[in-house]
Amino acid sequence: MEHTNETSVKFILIGLSSDPDLQMVCFLSILVVYLITLSGNLLLIFVVKINPKLRTPMYFFLSNLSIIDLCFSSSIVPILLINTLSKDTSISLHGCAAQMFFSLVLGATECLLLAVMAYDRFAAICKPLHYNLIMNKKLCSGLALAAWSGGVVNATIQVILTFQLPYCRSHHVNHFFCEVPPFLRLSCKDTRLNELAMYIAAGIIALFAFLLTLISYARIISTILMINSSQGRRKSFSTCASHLIVVTLFYGTIMSIYLRPRSSFSKSDKAMSIVYTAITPMLNPMIYSIRNKDVKGSIVKNILRQSNFKNKF
Repeated sequence: MEHTNETSVKFILIGLSSDPDLQMVCFLSILVVYLITLSGNLLLIFVVKINPKLRTPMYFFLSNLSIIDLCFSSSIVPILLINTLSKDTSISLHGCAAQMFFSLVLGATECLLLAVMAYDRFAAICKPLHYNLIMNKKLCSGLALAAWSGGVVNATIQVILTFQLPYCRSHHVNHFFCEVPPFLRLSCKDTRLNELAMYIAAGIIALFAFLLTLISYARIISTILMINSSQGRRKSFSTCASHLIVVTLFYGTIMSIYLRPRSSFSKSDKAMSIVYTAITPMLNPMIYSIRNKDVKGSIVKNILRQSNFKNKF
């Protein structure tokens, strides 16, 4: 930020819509989605923590995913809700940088973690006899740490490059949160280096992770096809299809935002950003866990235990 007192710089987030009626619809819809996101992910974390039977590699990664989804959605949605009903939609330079950093950390970490989870399912279905040996505690911790580290490194580079640019055209950001692509359009300086860094990061993290996920599921599906039981095949295909829908939804929207030239950005990008910042975090606990018999059984047992405890008193 050249020739400017950084502490006084503010950006104006234009938001989703300027139509008052549409703003109220957006507010109520996103509020419901956010509340479901909070309750679903918190419930999953709680169930995994209290049930020793769920302390397996799969649920270790699912707990990490729920933490990411909680933090990812919470770093963006509350501010969006406030700004939707507020006349003052400004955000400070440091506040904007912090939001961009955390959203990039969590978004990239989720990309990498989804690929790790696909590999975990591959090991469980394709190598069942060696699963515990392959997915040992040390490897699981290392994979989770690598995913978080990749997110931090990517975010640090992107934020530093983005906020070194001078924003002399306008401080009105045509978006509902501080994201890299809209900021590149505001700069009056050549942003080719920033775009290159963004494409490389998106290519390595999102595209590479998505390809790894697809390869893992291709191997999983080929193994499922060799199952003799039609019921077993149907059950496995149902699980894989549900996971792939969420994975495709998340990776597809991320890549459409970060792998396109900045000149081709349009209003539809806001809708795509809503998908991976609000919708996917809500769907993940439902798709990955709430439909799982172990999780549902644990929830039912705890509800019955609580009701029996209350009846005694």
